[in-house]
Amino acid sequence: MKNNLKHAPVLAHLPADLPDALLVGRVWRNDVNGPSVVVVRKGEVFDITAAVPTVSDLLDRDDVVAFAHSAPGQSLGRVEALIETALSGDQSAPVRLLAPNDLQAIKACGVTFAVSLLERVIEEQAGGNPAKADELRKSLLKDIGADLSAIKPGSPEAEKLKEQFIARGAWSQYMEVGIGPYAEVFSKSQPMSAVGFGADVGLHPESKWNNPEPEVVLAVNSRAQAVGAALGNDVNLRDIEGRSALLLGKAKDNNASCGIGPFIRLFDERFTIDTVRNAELRLVIEGAEDGFRLDGESRMREISRDPLDLVSQTSGPHHQYPDGFMLFLGTMFSPIKDRGAPGAGFTHKLGDRVSISSPSLGMLVNHVYRSDAVTPWTFGVRALYRNLAQRGLLN
Repeated sequence: MKNNLKHAPVLAHLPADLPDALLVGRVWRNDVNGPSVVVVRKGEVFDITAAVPTVSDLLDRDDVVAFAHSAPGQSLGRVEALIETALSGDQSAPVRLLAPNDLQAIKACGVTFAVSLLERVIEEQAGGNPAKADELRKSLLKDIGADLSAIKPGSPEAEKLKEQFIARGAWSQYMEVGIGPYAEVFSKSQPMSAVGFGADVGLHPESKWNNPEPEVVLAVNSRAQAVGAALGNDVNLRDIEGRSALLLGKAKDNNASCGIGPFIRLFDERFTIDTVRNAELRLVIEGAEDGFRLDGESRMREISRDPLDLVSQTSGPHHQYPDGFMLFLGTMFSPIKDRGAPGAGFTHKLGDRVSISSPSLGMLVNHVYRSDAVTPWTFGVRALYRNLAQRGLLN
């Protein structure tokens, strides 16, 4: 759907060190009526589908970085042109940017930051009612009286704090995963269902209290090795989840409720897991209807669990992912700025533009509409393999 907000310069949507960034993604090509795997080398886009049919196959290679650097492919021009097309919303363009992942499961970690832990507890105690959130926030901050970010999950100190909260009758299931030994890991979305840069993201039509969640998303192969990272928007319905944690699926997994992009940046000597550990994400929300603007930050160094610990809690001897997985690492940013009546807090309005950025990963831009009004998801795994077979790309 068209959005008339003014866009940032094209290069602002790409890594600041674009000439040195090795990027992997997917595009839709009208001439083959299907998706292609692309790699961006020094800012030029190459279709390498003839060499590797899916992103999942590419990320599973032992020599993924060397292969991405050298794989033969058809040049599709400069990456800036892809970004411009996505920002224009032109669905008739011969080549269009898609989410960079395909066959991977899409998993997400919740309550990995102290600030988000507080907000989950507020949602739970408010029963999904945003009008109660401000009062509860003040009460909980007074009651907690401790810096939860200093507590290592699963430690003796965390167990002692848990006992104190139980004694006060203030324990929460969110605190269990926030400071307990086991992380919250859930299925965010289905393989092939994520939307990419410039696409609309969807809110369930029943939700009245919702927000974006800016996150780093690790790209993990079938051997549980993190091989790259992207930006993600874990669209969140606070009222639905707040009514009951058992409604997490309804709150998290809806049409177009998962944004990933613009590309997966592969780990190499310039971009490593330590880059992720120290990343700073910026979130900007701009209202098309009311001129509202919210600007915030999320700092990965404040995460309570190491990203690779979250990978190992997701996959290992206890659970394998033969096609790999994308792992949202969680966010510290839950927007609470009032939008409308004092004390009402934040919620989306249709047409909002959400921009999530980090210098090493670029910027993910999406526009917010209802999940029953955005483009339906129709191209799944069967359609992908049917298309690849018709193109003679399967061995």
